[in-house]
Order: sequence, then C-alpha cells, then structure tokens
Amino acid sequence: MASVLTIGQLAKATGVSSRTIRFYEQVGALPKPSRSAAGYRQYTSATAHRLTFLRRARSLGLSLQELRVLADVMEDRSNGSFRPRLRTVVRTHLAAVQQQLQELRTLQSQLENVLKHLETTGRRRAAPRRGRCDCLDVQAVR
Repeated sequence: MASVLTIGQLAKATGVSSRTIRFYEQVGALPKPSRSAAGYRQYTSATAHRLTFLRRARSLGLSLQELRVLADVMEDRSNGSFRPRLRTVVRTHLAAVQQQLQELRTLQSQLENVLKHLETTGRRRAAPRRGRCDCLDVQAVR
C-alpha cells in the first residue's frame, strides 16, 4: 500500500465506497484528511486500517454512534482504554441483539399460533361474527 492514498485508492484497498468514506469524515468517524496542493484528499495507511476496522464494526451491526465512540477512543490509544471500551460497546450491542432475537422468537410463536388458528377454525366459520374477524387477535389465538 502506498504511503499516501487518494480516496479512490483508499476505497479500493478497503472495500468501502468513496461516498461512504466522505460520509464517515463528515460525521466524525474518520478524521479529515490532509489535502494536496490541487485539493485532493490524501490518506495514510493508518486511515486505511481504521477504515477497515470501521467497515468490520458496521458489518457486525454497530451503530454510527457506536462507531463515533470507538473512533474517538482510537484517537487516544495512549491511555490503554481502547480494548475495554470496545468490549463495552460490543457487550452492549450483543445484549441488544439478544433482546431482538427474543422478540423475534415471540413474534414467530405468535405467527405460528395465528396460522394454526386460521387453518383449523377457518373451515368451521364461513363468515365473521358481526362483521368482525378476530383471526389476528393474538389473545384469542393463545
């Protein structure tokens, strides 16, 4: 990797689009790069490593706010707080994913019950009572 990269070279090296790189700069997840005399952005290999880290973090579902926190911590590695902060962010995100999974399991169970109810009771009743169908009423299905 060259010592100075253009945005196109950085995008190719990291697999992150130029548009995303500019967005990360705009929101503070990446530092503003230096500029050439002609005004072109100039990136270093350190920026490429940081961008690769951010891409991986995003692929794990970390939010933009979490990326900003990590980016701030990455700027100050001298105090040794990067790994503990990263662990905290990952633990928090893992807990949120586990909660979402539980909610999805509950939804799956409700949908299976509604489908079962529709398949077994739909044959017996031709028309809903008083113009109302309670077939999606989760309480009635349980």
